[in-house]
Amino acid sequence: MISTEILLSFVKVAETLSVGRTALALNVAKSVVSKRIAQLEGHLGVTLFSRSTRRIALTSAGELYLEHAKRALAELSAAEALILASRSEIKGRIRITAPVSWGQRVLCRLLPEFLRMHPGIEIELALADRIVDVAFERFDLALRWSASLPRQDLVSSPIARINWQLTASPSYLAVHDEPKSPDDLHQHSSLFYWREPADQWWLMSAGQEQKRIPVKSRYHVDNPEAVLEACLQGLGIAQLPDYLCAQAIHEGQLRAVLPGWIQQTRFGNLITALAPPERMRSLRNRLLIDFLLQSCHANHP
Repeated sequence: MISTEILLSFVKVAETLSVGRTALALNVAKSVVSKRIAQLEGHLGVTLFSRSTRRIALTSAGELYLEHAKRALAELSAAEALILASRSEIKGRIRITAPVSWGQRVLCRLLPEFLRMHPGIEIELALADRIVDVAFERFDLALRWSASLPRQDLVSSPIARINWQLTASPSYLAVHDEPKSPDDLHQHSSLFYWREPADQWWLMSAGQEQKRIPVKSRYHVDNPEAVLEACLQGLGIAQLPDYLCAQAIHEGQLRAVLPGWIQQTRFGNLITALAPPERMRSLRNRLLIDFLLQSCHANHP
């Protein structure tokens, strides 16, 4: 492989027809230039310069090679300029909005590492469960549940998969009969992320079978963290995203209920990045999306 230094030395000698002037221009010794030319000629197996005691000139092989060497150096210079330009773009502020519970439990654990990787980037994070107007409120990215369909002027990119689970505390299950099928749920107190009366149904499936089960609750709350706390305290069977309940299940504070049934919620099973097309193409925004995608996949393949 021929190095850039060797190519540059060859081109300079071809232009100046002088090893001495080339050495001065490149700030190296004459012997270094001569060695580079000899290495290039040895690699190619041809003589590039005809030499005499008074002058140096390109051979026909040297003239042919000069054209390609100049082109290669120009392409390398253009590539370097692109890299430097892209590095200058990895600066500035990224304004993000994300759901409260996912933002607190997942996103806030990941962003510090991203900021360490890119010292020139600033993050402005707004956690909110409402659907924000990305363009009007001048957000660069909106991280939303996949069920929040984007407008036609927004581009979407999946970030993280979410699995919903039914869980209950051992203390609750010790007092109440554990449900054997979805139809048993009507006998239990249910806990879920409540926004409107339409939420008082649980849709679940196992293979080809689907069930739409009416559920009842004495506790209506629009915050998943509050649902988790009520479940831990034995208030009922909760429908929770895995990022909230997985650790509690692992530690024995909660138990999975009807694990063979897949929960289908109106929130969907993905966290998706949404942005106007021009902001989705921004290098710093793409870097963040790729980082979140890789990080979430590594934690939840």
